[in-house]
Amino acid sequence: MHLPLIRAILFEPVGCLGEFSPEPFQAIAAHAFDRALPADATGSQAYWSVLEMMNGADRVALERSRALIDGHECRAVDRATVYEDVVPALGELKGLGLTLIVASSLSASALGRFVEKAALSHMFDAAWSRETAAGVKEAPLTAAIGQASLAPESVLYLADTAAGLDAARRAGVQPILMMNDPDEAMRLTAHKPAGGIVSLHELPDFVRLVSAEHLSGRPATATRSVGRAR
Repeated sequence: MHLPLIRAILFEPVGCLGEFSPEPFQAIAAHAFDRALPADATGSQAYWSVLEMMNGADRVALERSRALIDGHECRAVDRATVYEDVVPALGELKGLGLTLIVASSLSASALGRFVEKAALSHMFDAAWSRETAAGVKEAPLTAAIGQASLAPESVLYLADTAAGLDAARRAGVQPILMMNDPDEAMRLTAHKPAGGIVSLHELPDFVRLVSAEHLSGRPATATRSVGRAR
């Protein structure tokens, strides 16, 4: 796959900057939408399933459930474990001169809570939530690249679910598979991500690889094989 020179990276906290429990999102599905999610769903899978419900929900009914949804999302953040490689990896990426943006379908309150918990406010050039982007799924990605005047094809977006990879495609950015689980990652390669990483520590090298191949004039073939779990 030929990748353009990378100018920016968009980050979704759920599953890519931290490990989230599925229970708060299962509670949202049950109490706000009267739906049940698979008992074995991961935190990321449960989150993206809820986003699909929100995307198709009646706006008035959704507004009535806003406080409930926000509350469960904040509890999800409180229970989340921030990956230990986040801070050093983001610091290294900043050193490469990239624009780093957190673009999430979480509520503004939950997103702000996560950024504060992970002490990442100084790492990001901008932050987009579902309120500021006026939508979920690909909406925060589209808003982020539009506000920053970025060419979508020069932007990476990390995702660890099929829904996340599809959102990246719809926004026109380059989807990078976060391979948190080897078996699931192998299945998700069928969605043809632009590349895949096991750890955020690999992301700066990924960027350097693409940059080096541009300088040498060789095509960037950046898709990695599935490795070990996090």
